[in-house]
Amino acid sequence: MWIKWIRNATILLAAALLINIAFYMVYPDVSGLKKDRPTKTAFMEYRERQWEKSGLNKHLRQEWVPLSAISPYVVKAVTIAEDDKFWSHEGFDFEAIQKAMEKDLKKRRLRAGGSTISQQLAKNLYLTPAKNPVRKVKEAILTWRLERNLTKSRIIEIYLNVAEWGDGIFGIEAAARHYFGKGAGSLSAREAAALAVVLPSPLRYNPLGKGRYVESRTEAIYRIMIRRGMVIPEYEQMLTEASGNGSPPIQAAGDAAISGDAGTSVGWEMETEKPVPAPIGEENARRQQTPADVGN
Repeated sequence: MWIKWIRNATILLAAALLINIAFYMVYPDVSGLKKDRPTKTAFMEYRERQWEKSGLNKHLRQEWVPLSAISPYVVKAVTIAEDDKFWSHEGFDFEAIQKAMEKDLKKRRLRAGGSTISQQLAKNLYLTPAKNPVRKVKEAILTWRLERNLTKSRIIEIYLNVAEWGDGIFGIEAAARHYFGKGAGSLSAREAAALAVVLPSPLRYNPLGKGRYVESRTEAIYRIMIRRGMVIPEYEQMLTEASGNGSPPIQAAGDAAISGDAGTSVGWEMETEKPVPAPIGEENARRQQTPADVGN
C-alpha cells in the first residue's frame, strides 16, 4: 500500500516538474525583445525583495542606451572577460562548461560555471540566482530561445543594459556615470576593462578599487585588447588629453576607421587578426570574433 502510494506520488511530482520546465518552451514571449526593452528584470525584482526584507530603502538606478551609444571598448572588454566565444557560439560554450565541471569535481562542490553572456541574460531576465539543476535546465531552454529569436547585437545590447554593476546600479550607462562621471559612449578602453572585471561579483568589487584582483584583471584585459588591435595606446592618450583640456570630446564609439593592424579596428568592423594568447584564463586565449553588423 505505502509503496504504491509513494510510487504514484513520485510520478505526479515528476510530471509536475516536467510541465513546469516545459512551460518555458513557450513562455515568456522572448521574440518581443527584438524591439521592446525589458522594463524590470527578474534579478532586479530579486534585489528589491532583498532590500525590502532587510528594511533598506534603496532604489534601482538604470538608464537604457542603444548599442550605438555605448563605447565599442565596453563590448570588447565584456566579451573578453565574460564570454570570449560570444560571437561564434550558439548560446553555449561547451568547452568552458566541461572545464567548469572538471574543477567542481576536483574541489567536490557544485557551482554554476562556464555560463555564456546569453545564459547570463536568460537568468537575469527571467529567473532567480538559485543554484539548482532545475533552474539550469530552464536557463538552457531560455538561452536556446533567445539565440533563435535575437541577433547577437541585440543580445549584447540588452545584456549591457540590464547587468548589475554595483549596489542598485544596473546597466552600463548608470555604471559609467556612477563610477566615471561620463556617459557609456565616452568610456575609455581601461575604464571599460575595469567595469568588465567586476561583472562576476559587482557587490564585492569596485571598478575604481585598488585591490589586486581588479587591477591585475583590468590590466590583463587591456593588454589583450591592445594585442588584438582593438586599442591603440597613443590614440587613447589623445582622447584623454582632449577631454582633460576642455576640447570637444572625440567620439570613440563611432571611430571605425582607426586601425592598429591591417584588418582590425577600434570600431565595429570584423576583426581578422590572428589569435593571441591571453593571460587571464584559458577561455581568453581564443580569438574574439565581432561581426560587422554590430550596432545595426
